[in-house]
Amino acid sequence: MIGKQILIRLVDDRSGHWGHLNFDNFRFHTERPVLPSELTLKDTPKNAAPPADQVLFAGLSAADAAAKATLPSGFAMHVFASEPDIRNPIAFCEDHRGRLWVAEGLSYPKRVGHPPANGTPEQLRKDFFSGKDRILVFEDTDGDHKADKRTVFLENVNLISGMEFGFGGLWIGAAPYLMFIPIADGDAPKPAGDPQILLDGWNYTADTHETLNTFNWGPDGWLYGCHGVFCPSHVGKPGAIENDRQWVDAGVWRYHPVTHRFEIFTEGGSNPWGIDFDEHGNLWSEMCVIPHLFHMIQGARVLRQGGEHYTYNRDETQRNAKHRDQRSRKSIFPYVYEDIGTHADHVHWAGAAGPHAANGRSDAMGGGHAHAGMLCYLGTSWPASYRNNLIIGNIHGQRMNVDLPVARGSGYVGKHGQDLLNFNDRWSQTLNQRLDPDGSVFVIDWYDANQCHHGRDDGHDHSSGRIYKIVYQNQPVTRTNLAALTPNQLVSLVGSKNEWLSRHARRVLQERVAAAGAQESVDEIPAGIRDYARTRKAAEKMPALEALLDAVDGSGDATSRLRALWALHLTGRILPEDAARWIRDPEPQIRAWAVQTFFEHSGMLFNEPTFEQLAGSAVEALVALATDDPSPVVRRAVASAAQRVPAAQRWSILKGLLSHAEDASDFNLPLLYWYATEGPVSTDADRATELLKECKIPKVREFIARRLTQMALAKN
Repeated sequence: MIGKQILIRLVDDRSGHWGHLNFDNFRFHTERPVLPSELTLKDTPKNAAPPADQVLFAGLSAADAAAKATLPSGFAMHVFASEPDIRNPIAFCEDHRGRLWVAEGLSYPKRVGHPPANGTPEQLRKDFFSGKDRILVFEDTDGDHKADKRTVFLENVNLISGMEFGFGGLWIGAAPYLMFIPIADGDAPKPAGDPQILLDGWNYTADTHETLNTFNWGPDGWLYGCHGVFCPSHVGKPGAIENDRQWVDAGVWRYHPVTHRFEIFTEGGSNPWGIDFDEHGNLWSEMCVIPHLFHMIQGARVLRQGGEHYTYNRDETQRNAKHRDQRSRKSIFPYVYEDIGTHADHVHWAGAAGPHAANGRSDAMGGGHAHAGMLCYLGTSWPASYRNNLIIGNIHGQRMNVDLPVARGSGYVGKHGQDLLNFNDRWSQTLNQRLDPDGSVFVIDWYDANQCHHGRDDGHDHSSGRIYKIVYQNQPVTRTNLAALTPNQLVSLVGSKNEWLSRHARRVLQERVAAAGAQESVDEIPAGIRDYARTRKAAEKMPALEALLDAVDGSGDATSRLRALWALHLTGRILPEDAARWIRDPEPQIRAWAVQTFFEHSGMLFNEPTFEQLAGSAVEALVALATDDPSPVVRRAVASAAQRVPAAQRWSILKGLLSHAEDASDFNLPLLYWYATEGPVSTDADRATELLKECKIPKVREFIARRLTQMALAKN
């Protein structure tokens, strides 16, 4: 063969998302074959990559970067803080005063050292404080949209990636830990004690830009966070054995600040670094590398960048014990069959050759595949046309994309909106954005010539970083302190269209009820729901909450009524008769959230020992809604809730859901129905066969038959 010409043809027959082409299956020919699909030199012009993006600037000062950015008319971008006062901002949040708490990721890309196995509290404390990260507090005291007060709250922290404020302290993600640090609040906040390790097992050894991140309080009072696909983690309370831990390698998780429960909310994705909730309480997440937009529905399995889907409740894990990977101990769930794809009708990269094929050449499409940060704009100072817009950071595109969620069936489709801004600066790489009390938007910018993750310490610039503030029509700064308000004053803010005020008012109410509940005696209550029972007893002693009941039952718009319902839900003030009344409400969004209150307000989670005793009426309600409710939004909530019901009690619920032939073409429902159906099918083949005969959803019929076939083959 030496000196001979050889022609090599590479065949990619992959039908899914992007992958790698391997040189491992050669077929040799003695003569050059005729290839109908061959691309010759004359074909290259029509298959050429788009032209390279023209980015005007790089390495600007903070002031110049703000001046060179392109924004819509009426908007201005202020430099709230910049280097040397802030470097490498990786996570941030706001407190009840509107102060900005910012984590500097100076340890990234490597954690300093390794935690000692079975370490003493002092050893763990030493390990935690062996890093380079800091937590800073910024405040604008004179109202000029620039921070003039800076407090160093904590130093030498190790590999921070997520942070949120609430319940008298900071919730910090710093793999391998989820921690809580109490705060001595005041004009100069400082720690009021050592970090408390709540969970461990978060992996930092595989990929440190996909660890637990972008925390956010949900309307249900849980702390939500993201986790990436290439960080295989086994999460649980310190000292927990394998069977008491939850596998996480892609998805959105949540942790309850009062009951201290941890669970997966939605499984799948890539390396999300941004979540937020819209005005109906829907959770949205951006993704990187795979298509960018997902409506993260509770119990959904969404498109994964790689790897297999995993189990995420005890019953599911026990049923699939034989599928546990023997090397990694991943609790594999092989019966997803099909996952839910992107909820956007577009991507932000050019061409059909995959997300990487047009790196630096996707300007016209939105800037490329690398996204970080998610904000659903629910402020009141920007033009009304921005309300409910999903604002998504685009790193390679040095801009902020906008997706417009349009209701469709049980959910939404994300339409391509006009970019909010373009930094015109190749070094810009914003990581997240948040509302301020006046409806303006804060943005953190890591700011670095290198835009891709790698493990070299010398490959990242640790000298720069910025915080910007995007303001419309020079909106004045309002000073606030919600912690100083009375319960009646907080209740009056719950229905506000200004989401910052409503969200923080709800949280402060939850904190106060939880603090009062901790003093209540409920020894006669089963251990599994004592935290809930204490909260309910305390809520009954706060008469201000009665006004929220009137608001839910009133004639206000759906969003203000929902805010009142959420506030009642997270304070434990809802009684069973309230939820029973709301599942008959004329508004579908109220009915859908009433379903969720049945299964969380009563402290009921999957396999709770007291489930049958306390949640029987909830199952009856689900059956009625599954069968007769005309709204696909409500049926979506029922499908999510059904997965939390023991498999043996789901049959009537499933019969109702699967009777809706009109749901066959819905983007979410057939797959959500299957995720709820797989458990019962796998445990009772005879009843599954009867359900198969009655099912009117073709995709679910196919999957039931497939599962039954696998069961029969395994049995034989």
